[in-house]
Amino acid sequence: MTGNPKGRAQKVAVLMGGMSAERDVSLSSGKECAAALRETGYEVVEIDAGRDLAHQLEIAAPDVVFNALHGRWGEDGCVQGLLEWLRLPYTHSGVLASALAMDKHRSKDVYQAEGLPVVAHVLARADEVRARHVMAPPYVVKPNNEGSSVGIYIVREATDAPPQLADDMPETVMVEAYAPGRELTTTVIGDRALGVTEIICESWYDYDAKYRPGGSRHVFPADIPTEIEIHCLDYALRAHEVLGCRGVSRTDFRWDDGRGLDGLIVLETNTQPGMTPTSLVPEQAAGLGMPFGALCAWMVEDASCDR
Repeated sequence: MTGNPKGRAQKVAVLMGGMSAERDVSLSSGKECAAALRETGYEVVEIDAGRDLAHQLEIAAPDVVFNALHGRWGEDGCVQGLLEWLRLPYTHSGVLASALAMDKHRSKDVYQAEGLPVVAHVLARADEVRARHVMAPPYVVKPNNEGSSVGIYIVREATDAPPQLADDMPETVMVEAYAPGRELTTTVIGDRALGVTEIICESWYDYDAKYRPGGSRHVFPADIPTEIEIHCLDYALRAHEVLGCRGVSRTDFRWDDGRGLDGLIVLETNTQPGMTPTSLVPEQAAGLGMPFGALCAWMVEDASCDR
């Protein structure tokens, strides 16, 4: 794909950085996307999103905003609301879907209502989690509204003491039953689920495993039974639709291969998937014949308000 598909110079503002715990990843995603869009024929301005973002956008005066922000404020509906107010077409999901997917507790409730399999889960105060087991081990503790496996604690079955959460953990956290098995993920672009990747790493698929070169190995297409592949594609598309996602999303799974289909669990849906050199969405798209530049261009052409 070469040149601007609309046949005119279209100015794209790529939002990156921001104020969340995932700032560094967002900077990497944004720079990769900005470079790809320039090569594809767009005029691109890179914006490190600050508290004066509305003013930054007023100065840039883009036709379209490519949202490469990750984490709070960037993928929880906040920046989407600002872009709606400014009537600037933008990529990825809208206000409601972004907020809903970012809230792990509420998104699991939506999955359950849709008939998608999830693990037992509760919201609890962080001080309560530090004081006692709020769920029988093994279980996982994580922030309820952060992404990229930030602040994950795994409490093993043989562990007697409750986890000593860091002081910077939010006041309310998500506690969910530990789901053993293999890590799988599926990308949805528009109304199509692309395929299934297996993520192989030494332990938990945490922040370092996701973004440090060599931190994990991706196998695409995953070496899994056809039945599991079909259900991953179906579950990811249904999750995308029931949350109200737009553009690109990625849904993560755990699969206990000793239990067959009963061992497949939906973990969460990411409405702002990483677009770094080690990210999963570009790998799946490329594996199906969609180069990185074409993927970024598709997202720009899909951009709109009222998402």
